[in-house]
Amino acid sequence: MNPAADPVVQCINVGKHFGSIPVLEDINLDVLGGKIHALVGLNGAGKTTLMRLLLGMSGADQGSVSIDGRDPRTMPARHWSNTGHLVDAPLAYPELTVMQNLQLAARLAGHPRREANAASRELAGALALTQWAATPARRLSSGNRQRLGLAAALIGRPRLLILDEPTTALDPAGVMLVRKLLLHRVRAEGAAVFVSSHHLDEVARLADRISIMNGGRLIGTLDPSATDLERQFFNAVYADQVRQ
Repeated sequence: MNPAADPVVQCINVGKHFGSIPVLEDINLDVLGGKIHALVGLNGAGKTTLMRLLLGMSGADQGSVSIDGRDPRTMPARHWSNTGHLVDAPLAYPELTVMQNLQLAARLAGHPRREANAASRELAGALALTQWAATPARRLSSGNRQRLGLAAALIGRPRLLILDEPTTALDPAGVMLVRKLLLHRVRAEGAAVFVSSHHLDEVARLADRISIMNGGRLIGTLDPSATDLERQFFNAVYADQVRQ
């Protein structure tokens, strides 16, 4: 069996309610090693809620969620170094510089000090942050804060990356850098990537699998190699809304 092709993330019949309102219904999904699985949907479709479940930030009311066979709500801290994430907003200490934030992220991911320094320089270069290395995070533009959050997610060379709208606030050059990094991590290192996005054209350049979410449900898939993904996406969403 090829380990890269094994499921890293599994959701089985997952449901979630906010009060009496269902926000996720009967979610069945897996994310494989060595693959990029994209999740697309309108605002409020439930994408971020699902990612928060995967990260143990919230619990499912029905079904099960697992990362490498472990429940994220009870997974020991030592296993979280295998998961990098960027969900909701980039996390950085505002008074620390770019380099200090990256060094801290690297140490938390388990790197010894010397390796943490080297990894911080590598990621700062890969995401074009070197010229802001000594700049406090609070002084960064929104695009550079996003790059910093992505660098922190990647710095531990995790087996799993969970990224919610990772290209938000990025200029075209930044989008290309992120694409290059993610494809390298997947193809060269066998990482599993679960990513949400509104940008269907960018998703098509990245993803091996594309799932459509609407109203808290998975309603279909898109072929990344197909033409006119936008039309297919809206047709699927409209058909689902008509059925409801």
